[in-house]
Amino acid sequence: MADFDGKRGLVLGVANKRSIAWAIAKRLADGGASLAFTYQGERIEAGVRELAGTVDSPLVTECDVRSDDDVARVVAEVGEAFGGELDLLVHSVAFAAAEDLAGRFTDTPRERFWMALDVSAYSLVAVARAAEPLLAAAGGGSILTMTYLGGERAVPHYNVMGVAKAALDSSVQYLAWDLGQKNIRVNAISAGPVRTLAARSIAGFPTMEAIVEERAPLRRHISADDVGAAAAFLLSDDARNVTGTTLYVDSGYHAMGM
Repeated sequence: MADFDGKRGLVLGVANKRSIAWAIAKRLADGGASLAFTYQGERIEAGVRELAGTVDSPLVTECDVRSDDDVARVVAEVGEAFGGELDLLVHSVAFAAAEDLAGRFTDTPRERFWMALDVSAYSLVAVARAAEPLLAAAGGGSILTMTYLGGERAVPHYNVMGVAKAALDSSVQYLAWDLGQKNIRVNAISAGPVRTLAARSIAGFPTMEAIVEERAPLRRHISADDVGAAAAFLLSDDARNVTGTTLYVDSGYHAMGM
């Protein structure tokens, strides 16, 4: 297990114990990291606070990633909690309206198109920009986000979320270039289908699972814990020369032509 003793991290996107973000956080905490958490809305606040309590989190705070002011406030709170420094940043935030993950991509209205890109892609840019001084003060750090194959290929019903993931993928590369001179690494994990709260909103999700099991080289599904293990590598010093990269954790499905 990677050693994160003394490392300080901010995790965005935990919704419940089945969240990929929680699997990553648990792996970091088990390695000795101290973690701050954000949540979105009162509906999940209690659950996030309960989970954060199990890893002795020093900070749990609400964050609306569509507000630059809110992002700045959160990062300021993180700075206060961690002595002005930050080593790790986990971005596992995405959203699209449920109706836009069921019908045709062509019918996505303009306002919901921009909402999906704002929450799912631009939020990484906003958070990275705000956290840059804290990461630089620590001598560098690692940023990790979550993407999906639907940003590279058309996946039925993934629709506008796929377009948002494509923007996210490109943002990872440009952020890696901008922040690399300060020893800040930026990477992504492209995970196969995992039964999370967000996955339930995608029409035909069981079909996606079945196709992966049938056609992936390893012929099996992945779990959130698999993603947590891969994330631990990318966030650790073992990956000190890995940046601008997407690591696939999908039983090899991405390598197949059909």
